[in-house]
Amino acid sequence: MIRIEEKLFQNRYRVDAGRSHIEIADPDVCAVHCQDKPCTYCCPAGCYAEDNGGRVTLITDGCLECGTCRVICGEHRNVRWEYPRGGYGILFKFG
Repeated sequence: MIRIEEKLFQNRYRVDAGRSHIEIADPDVCAVHCQDKPCTYCCPAGCYAEDNGGRVTLITDGCLECGTCRVICGEHRNVRWEYPRGGYGILFKFG
């Protein structure tokens, strides 16, 4: 069986240094008001992680631009998300 990590490795990601297309608007909202932190387990690319202090960290390298984080964070609306500039972001190998 092929693991998801092996499939994701086939795609390429072009980083737009210093200009992230996603950001957490207020990290305190994640730490204080969001108990389950669903972004840490729902993001298919694993861009979100919870640190020891309960804060959510975001690394956008490898983001699939699927918008799951926007939907999952619907109650708090704490994710600022837009498409990357042309030529940057996910480059799918098969389409």
